[in-house]
This record gives sequence, C-alpha cells and structure tokens, in this order.
Amino acid sequence: MSWVDVFKQELRAILTNPVVVLTIFGGVVFYSFLYPLPYAKQTPSEQQITVVNLDKSKVSFDLERMVDATSQIKIVERAHSVEQAKSQFLNGDVRGILVIPEHFYRDLLLGKSPTLSFAGDASYFLVYGTIAEGLARAGGTLAAQAKVARLVMEGEPIASAAKHHASIDVNMKPTFNVTGGYVNYVVPAVFVLILQQTLVMGVGLVGATIAKRESWARLLARVVCFTGFYYVLSAYYFGWSFDFYSVSRLANPWQLMTFVTPFLLSSIMIGLLLGIVLPRRELVTVLVLMSSMPLVFSAGFIWPLESIPTPLIWASNLFPSTPAIQGLLKLNQMGADFSQITPQYFTLLAQVFGWGVLVWFFRGRQYNT
Repeated sequence: MSWVDVFKQELRAILTNPVVVLTIFGGVVFYSFLYPLPYAKQTPSEQQITVVNLDKSKVSFDLERMVDATSQIKIVERAHSVEQAKSQFLNGDVRGILVIPEHFYRDLLLGKSPTLSFAGDASYFLVYGTIAEGLARAGGTLAAQAKVARLVMEGEPIASAAKHHASIDVNMKPTFNVTGGYVNYVVPAVFVLILQQTLVMGVGLVGATIAKRESWARLLARVVCFTGFYYVLSAYYFGWSFDFYSVSRLANPWQLMTFVTPFLLSSIMIGLLLGIVLPRRELVTVLVLMSSMPLVFSAGFIWPLESIPTPLIWASNLFPSTPAIQGLLKLNQMGADFSQITPQYFTLLAQVFGWGVLVWFFRGRQYNT
C-alpha cells in the first residue's frame, strides 16, 4: 500500500468517526464560545453595598453621593450600626460595607486623617477588588478636595493647589490586560489547554477504536492529519477568537507557528500512547478529562509558580500545556521576543522526543506479544 493510500485510509478513519469529529471540531468551536460567555462583561460593576453613616454631616452625605456616582458601586441599603450592616452582608442583601466614622467632618476641618472603613466579599476577587477600588477612589477624591480647600484658605492660588494637593501623582495603567477583565486574563491560557485536551482525546480515540497493531506509516499519517487539523484550529483560536474577544495578539505569525508545532506534536504523541495502551476508547475521554483541572492549576497563570511545590512544577512540565501556556502568554500577550521563550520551546521539543520514545516502546511490546 502506497503512502497516499495510507494517508487516505487514515483521513477516512478520522472523518467518518463521529465521536472524533465532534471532539476535535465541535469541541474546539463549541468551547470558543461557551467558555468566555459567562465573562463577556469582563469586569463587575454596580456592586451593591450598604452605608453606615455615623457622622450625618453634609460632607459625609457628599461622600455617599460620590461613592454612588462611581461605576463600581451602587448604594442600595443604609444601616444605623455596624452590626446591622454585618447582618445585611451575611444575609446576601449587599456585597460590601462602607462605614463613615463619627466626627468625620470635624477631623477634616482640623486637618486630621479620618479613617473610612470598608469591606467587600473577598470570596470573589474581582468583586472585592471592584468594591475596594470604587470606595478608595471616592475617598481619595474627597480627600483631595479637602486638601485643595485648605491650601486655598492658607493663601495658595487654586490652580496651584489643584496641582499640588498630593506629593505623588499616580497614573495607573494595566499592563498586558488593558481592560483588567477576566476574558483577557484567562481565555488565552485556557484556549491552549482546550487545544491540547481535544487533540489528545481525538488522537487517542482513533487509536483505541481501530486495530491495535498499526504500521508506522499509519501512525505517521495520523500525526500529519491531526497536525494539519490543529494548525487550522490554532489559527482560529489565536486569530479570529482573540480578535472577537478583543484579546491582544502581539506575536509574529511565523514565530507563533514555530512555537505551536512542538506543542501539537507532543500532544499527538500523548494521544498515540493512550490509543496504544488503553483497552477501551471511553477510558481515553475519562483520563483526559480527569487531568484537566490539575493541569490548569499547575500551569502558573491561575496560581503563581512560586506558591506551587517544586515537585508539582516538575510533574506539570511533563505535559505540553504547561510550557505552551507560559510561552504563548509571553509571546502573544506580552510581546516577548522568541529568544525569551526558548526554555519553554526546548521543553516542548524534549517532550516530543520523550513521549515519542514511549510510543515506540509500547508499540514494540504490542508486536512482540
């Protein structure tokens, strides 16, 4: 049988298997819309809080209006005591608390620094950060107004006072995630994992479905077919999908293709190995799905690598998703030069060799038994 016949036979086996087609094409396209959908609004806003105003002065009510005017905060409740505010918070009526202390206005007039207390639901980092940012911004604005008024009363021109009310002028600008949203933060990394898991699953399902004792030509044809499929699917993820969700794309296409190639090949080797060693094809799906969560949390983008035990880091680097996520985030989202991701690139090349040796070994054992 010629190479062309082997290639056609393998291509037919892939495209006529509905489970494989649904996994590699349906799964990739489906997840490209399903996963980012709950986070389409990117950042939370209008978080509902309660206010405990123990001062009852005009300035304290001005502060309330400033807080309510921010895009992050919406005042929906008022409490007469901190205990009542805690009860509202624990009952789920609000997501945060602002406490304006007694003598707030008096301390401002005396040039003292009154303490505003606020709390937020820290079980959701984005919610807590939104509440803290909104309250801090409103409090800082009021403090600046008070400082400018005091400088004017001391004889400084208002234009000069407005420029010098703070010793440091802070200009905050997010780097690599200009919206500060969840989609830009997590989607680029999770898309890499989706590509790996669907690729491993598809290759493994094909190998576990057909006869075990396959020729090297048939295995090579499978590698070529799946590599070609996933070049297209990778371009769909890193191209159209990133544009659709306004995720930054800074990598040169040829550098991106160069880095993605060993990632795809190492994933295919894992799929070939699973297709050889697993007796039933449903076990491929179970094993791949069970590995997804550990791989996500050990890749270094959800939880920092410095806080992960070293043995777990070593174990995660045996799988292509970890170096691929780290390298692609630097290359595509941070604009790194290819020389800066060579450690991840060579890790992927080593994985291609290592997993390929295992495929060669276990296929040889099948033929000898």
